[in-house]
Amino acid sequence: MSKQQHFGWFLARGFGPHGWGHPYLDWNYRWTEPALYQQSVRDLEQAGFDLLIIEDAPSMGNASTIDLRIRQAFGGPKHDPLLLAPYLFDVTSNIGVAPTVNPAAYLPYTAARQFATLQHLSGNRLGLNVVTDTGSARHFGAEPPLSHDAAYDRAEEWLSGIRQLWSSWGADALIADPERGRYADGSKLETIQHRGEYFSFDGPLNAIPFAEGDPTIVSPGGSGRGLGFAGANSDVQLALAPLDVDSIREYRARIHGAALERGRNARDIQILFAIQPVLVSSAEEADRLVADSASPDDATILTIAERQSSDLETDLTALDFEKPLDVRVFGDHVSQGSIKRLIGKFDPETTPLKTLLGAQARLGRLSDRSGFVGTAGEFADLIEDLGDSADNDGILLWGDLHPVTVHRILDELVPILRRRGILRTEFGGGGLRANLRDF
Repeated sequence: MSKQQHFGWFLARGFGPHGWGHPYLDWNYRWTEPALYQQSVRDLEQAGFDLLIIEDAPSMGNASTIDLRIRQAFGGPKHDPLLLAPYLFDVTSNIGVAPTVNPAAYLPYTAARQFATLQHLSGNRLGLNVVTDTGSARHFGAEPPLSHDAAYDRAEEWLSGIRQLWSSWGADALIADPERGRYADGSKLETIQHRGEYFSFDGPLNAIPFAEGDPTIVSPGGSGRGLGFAGANSDVQLALAPLDVDSIREYRARIHGAALERGRNARDIQILFAIQPVLVSSAEEADRLVADSASPDDATILTIAERQSSDLETDLTALDFEKPLDVRVFGDHVSQGSIKRLIGKFDPETTPLKTLLGAQARLGRLSDRSGFVGTAGEFADLIEDLGDSADNDGILLWGDLHPVTVHRILDELVPILRRRGILRTEFGGGGLRANLRDF
């Protein structure tokens, strides 16, 4: 029997126009209404998934690049995933939901109270995907934006303060004894006066403590500072890395080392690697797709350029695709990581932009580990190998939260994973944190 692993779904588009740009737009779901997401999250829970993580970016970019972000709905609009979460909890019983939250957008006391409320209402199934995006700082009265590392410093102070508020009720403060006529003992509440570098607030919190633990903390950071934040604070790490055994082992060792440095147990963190597979019915179909992707047509190149223009907040479509990319076209606000992902292993001074864009279209096979196109069985082979050979904790499937997308990936995959003992068939109960500790 293979190692049992945890599974989650990463809604990378966020709470945005699902179906736009895809044929399944004609299913006529309204992306602004809950039914679309409720149907999909029920299916994820039926499949045995532990959690759903919902991406978010509160900003659509600066004034000069907003059109690039929204013309194809790549970067917006986005509604608030925290407010979608109650609708998802309402139709499920076990799966956790982790909306993305940014410390810049929530004062600690307000955040602690709102998150505590959702933790109670959901039966301890709330997760919080804590991000440190600084590009949206101007929307919250923070100009100029913080540096990369300072944003993590603020996030650590924010989360530490929230946890202090959550624990401001002492162990014996909540009495709730009708016979004694006493609900609570105010002397058992901690008087908090936080005066930090980024936040000032007083306690105690007026929301009651949790029976089954705090909300689960998720983090996506891949930098040294981001991995340090995860080691100190996170229950789940949203990981991106080459999916070979050596890379998985190296990444896990870095996270576990960061946890040990901060006095935690390495097993306190579940590391889930995000994958966006392309599953097809046969190996022959997979080979055909990979071969076709080696020579993308002009329409495909243009679509990739539009998507990259949104991510990079720079209009690549206005450039000459036959000439090399001048990296000076990118402003200081553009993520260096995003630029590096576009350039890849090429020399930007000699490589035509069309070649860089075409490389983004190129697919690889699951069977030889060059990519993620293949059959459900081949994908299960990869997951099984990562669990057994690299002690991997689990997988985050990456895609729209749309019934078409969910079933396209899961219909054949779930039975295979269950037959191999990799995917759970039942939940132990107790909420998201308990799910993650079931095995």
